[in-house]
Amino acid sequence: MGFTPVLHSEWLKIRTLRSLPGALLALFAATTAFSALAGSDGSSDPDFDPLFTALSGVLPGQIAAISFGAMAVSSEYHGGALRLTLAAVPQRGRWFAAKVTAIAVPALLVGLVTACTAYVVARAGLGSAANGITTGEEVRGVLGCGIYLMLMALFAAGLTAVFRSGVATLSLLIPFILVVSFVIGDAAGTVADFLPDKAGQIVLHQTYDGTLGPWSGLAVTALWTTAALLAGAWSVRRRDA
Repeated sequence: MGFTPVLHSEWLKIRTLRSLPGALLALFAATTAFSALAGSDGSSDPDFDPLFTALSGVLPGQIAAISFGAMAVSSEYHGGALRLTLAAVPQRGRWFAAKVTAIAVPALLVGLVTACTAYVVARAGLGSAANGITTGEEVRGVLGCGIYLMLMALFAAGLTAVFRSGVATLSLLIPFILVVSFVIGDAAGTVADFLPDKAGQIVLHQTYDGTLGPWSGLAVTALWTTAALLAGAWSVRRRDA
């Protein structure tokens, strides 16, 4: 079977498994709501970053992106679904590439729409506090936010293929992002800049210090994601369905 029909089949799975569109809707709703709240609060802090404040809803919202990637893969390990899939598509590498593409495209599109909406809503709340943001910074922040959300969804997808469990992936990533990353970030200095979430989030800031810049930070997140996907592809190829 060629790649296009396999991709079409995987896209139908994404559309018809209700939890997956639900995760994307949660991504949009949570990110926009938290950004709107951050924008309405404003800040008198001298280190106040209006671009990051406007896009800060991505911090809780990324949990939905991670859940989307994890559930899209973990659904294959329920009820022997993977055996049926591989019976129809014996080329495991082709199937996994189609699965990854079917996750990446909606995650990127929804991520971009979410970032744009969250920014517009939060900027309205910030008012004159956001006047210092340039058009280039706006474009970089929104585009980078969409790419970051896609990469985190794919990172979760790769780990789920390794663990063969969405629960295991979420049990690892959610505490890491919400707790461990902040603790290590405070304690480890520049080392924390190279963590998968911290590196990618640099693109959300108007100003930034440290070793990495906005695009080099996203490149680091992309390397983490690539490693997870390669490990997932290896697991799919080598392990029994």
